[in-house]
Amino acid sequence: MRKILIIGAGKSTSYLIKYLRDKSKSENLHITIGDLNVENAQKLVGNHKEIDIVHLDVFDSDSRSTAIKNADIVISMLPARFHVEAAKDCITYKKHMVTASYVSDEMQALDADAKANNLVFMNEIGVDPGIDHMSAMQVIDRIRDKGGKIILFESFTGGLVAPESDNNLWNYKFTWNPRNVVVAGQGGAAKFLQEGQFKYIPYNRLFRRTEFLDVEGFGRFEGYANRDSLKYQNVYGLENVKTLYRGTMRRVGFSRAWNVFVQLGMTDDSYTIEDSSNMSYRDFVNAFLPYSPTDSVELKFRHALKIDQDDIVWDKFLELDLFSADKKVELKEATPAQILQKILMDSWTLSEDDKDMIVMYHKFGYELNGEKHQIDSTMVAIGEDQTYTAMAKTVGLPVAIATLAILNGKITTPGVQIPITKEVYKPILDELETYDIEFKENEVPYLGYNPLNL
Repeated sequence: MRKILIIGAGKSTSYLIKYLRDKSKSENLHITIGDLNVENAQKLVGNHKEIDIVHLDVFDSDSRSTAIKNADIVISMLPARFHVEAAKDCITYKKHMVTASYVSDEMQALDADAKANNLVFMNEIGVDPGIDHMSAMQVIDRIRDKGGKIILFESFTGGLVAPESDNNLWNYKFTWNPRNVVVAGQGGAAKFLQEGQFKYIPYNRLFRRTEFLDVEGFGRFEGYANRDSLKYQNVYGLENVKTLYRGTMRRVGFSRAWNVFVQLGMTDDSYTIEDSSNMSYRDFVNAFLPYSPTDSVELKFRHALKIDQDDIVWDKFLELDLFSADKKVELKEATPAQILQKILMDSWTLSEDDKDMIVMYHKFGYELNGEKHQIDSTMVAIGEDQTYTAMAKTVGLPVAIATLAILNGKITTPGVQIPITKEVYKPILDELETYDIEFKENEVPYLGYNPLNL
């Protein structure tokens, strides 16, 4: 019996657990799920003789080390900052480890120890990061194998609401951590390469510098720049690329409206609002506007942001009940970002029947035999329900498939790593296709870097 320990049973684990549960008999698996909330984990699992659920606090060294010692491989589905405690125990007890999170400095520091103990520490094996790495490297390697030279690479991912559940003016609902959405883009200028030149977009300009993206069957989207598009330049072997841009996808019009929150300061998470718990939503908005003895909050808002009354953007803010005097913040010593998050969750929380959607879009520009070419590659995944979401599917399945591949000796290269080698990405992408996670590629005329307003 091979023993798998899953630490954390949050929203992204439904497909992960189902995949391993379904394989438990044929692959001789016993699964232990450790979580602070045993009841939530039980709801995901039901009754299954090959799955145990235990109370596990990652900061309780005794329970953590005992659980890890008894496993053959550890999957951490905790927030990234909590992985390292489990990772250190994996070194001590010589256990492989898999996470869907970005490689932190603390995790990278364990690389030498992982290699010395012949351990695979696979990270960034979710959707973004994860499927984006694997699908990009598959095309990049194919172009290189036939003698091509990559001159442009753009990559976009969006966690959105599915078309059949898209029923608000923002064309958006929260499909993952709302806080991450509210504070997205902060912490420094977005940087990328455009035709061989370094470009920078400060946070206060980020949501007005967008690119249009058309996905067959799903219409038009817009993309805005991620904070650091250059992070994977060397990792992907794109040292000589002329254009390198990574971004986030939203429906067209979202960024223009979101920019209003940015300009007012409502996404700031660096200070707290006095007496925030007694504020109404209207009071919160008014706190960022000039005083006037005569003008209404609505009028001041439109005037400050230069929004006409017949502008669809104005309707978007009315839809959020942003100016309600009856709805209360009810958060003590809250930051503007925390208050904005609460307001948005009133309108953007998925209802019971809603479905989510993951959209990914890659552009590859390359030279071959003196001619320039471009491949556009897209992937769309739609969730089934509120348990088996597209987010859980695209995060959990790659984690699960990689875990089994490590157990079965199909992934053997030791060390702290991400899924960018053929040994890793090819079998995982092949299996993901059987779950309808599949990329459609189109050869298009090479246009170079030609986004709107960039």
